[in-house]
Formats: sequence, C-alpha cells, structure tokens
Amino acid sequence: MDLVKLDTDLKDLRRRNHGLALAAGGLIMALLFCLAIILDVIGTERTIVVPPSIDKTFWVTKDRVSKSYLEQMGSFIAWLILDVSPASVDWKKDILLNYVAPDQYGAMKSRQEIEAERLKRINASTFFLPQQLVASEAKQTVVIRGRLRTQVNGQDTATETKAYLAEFRYAGGRMHLHAFKEISQ
Repeated sequence: MDLVKLDTDLKDLRRRNHGLALAAGGLIMALLFCLAIILDVIGTERTIVVPPSIDKTFWVTKDRVSKSYLEQMGSFIAWLILDVSPASVDWKKDILLNYVAPDQYGAMKSRQEIEAERLKRINASTFFLPQQLVASEAKQTVVIRGRLRTQVNGQDTATETKAYLAEFRYAGGRMHLHAFKEISQ
C-alpha cells in the first residue's frame, strides 16, 4: 500500500467534497432568494383595465389602485356631492351611497339627507368645476381643487375656490369612499 498515493487521494476527495458542499450551499442560497422573491410578488399582480367610457388606463391590485383611477373616482364623487340642484340631489345621493364604505354609510347618508333638505328648503343649487386633481397612491386619496358656484332661487350668491379631500379604500374588487371633506387651500 502506497501511503503517499493514499494521502493524495484523501486530500483530493476532501477538496472535491468541500467544492460540492460550497456548490450545494450556493444552490440552497439561490433557492431561498428565489422563494423570497416569489413570496414578495404574490398578491401584487396588476390588472390593466380599459373601460369603454374612460380614456385613461389604470391598474388595480389587491388593496390599491393607480393615480389615474383615483383621479377619475375623485372627479366622479365630487360631481355627485357638489354639482347638485333640488331636482338632482336625491338621485345623486342614492348613487353616491353605492360607493360609500360600509362603516361610513350611516354618517354619509345622514349628511347627504340633511344637505338635500337644506337645498330644497332654500331652492339652492351648487355647481363645481374641478380645476386640479392631486392623487396619492400611497394614501389612496385625491385632493380636488376647483370653483364652487352657489345659486339661490336662480341668483348667484357665491363663487369660491375650494379644495376637497376624498379618501378611498379598495377592497373586494370595489372602490369605497371612506371620507369626503373640505380642506384648507
């Protein structure tokens, strides 16, 4: 038995085993890295939707929507709340309540009913012309700035520049209005 050859063979086998262990460790690390990426990507799928009446594309994920969708919804909600007359306030209120978050439904319904009664009592109309929409994807909000014109009995009483904040929540495939309030300019 040649001890030198045996010693050389043992060193060679140890070197090979060490190389194989490093390769296996590298593959395990790569596999864990891929698993982390896959887990991060799950649930962040974006669906691009182009409805026939909207000229901008937008995306939605599990719990968020794009800026363009927020701008479109903010403009629509502002139209429902701020562009009303005694003849239109009731049906616009009913449409608006379809978009209100369930936990805010009662408060929004009471607020809109009080406003409808006030408009009918004094025969007032409001007209809102949006001039700027500033959406925040991170907060799921949109600030709507524009001119609010008020008429009582057909006579202009006020034309003011106002700003409103619309807060939204996207859940279960539906956009819900969480809050709509006037803010300082």
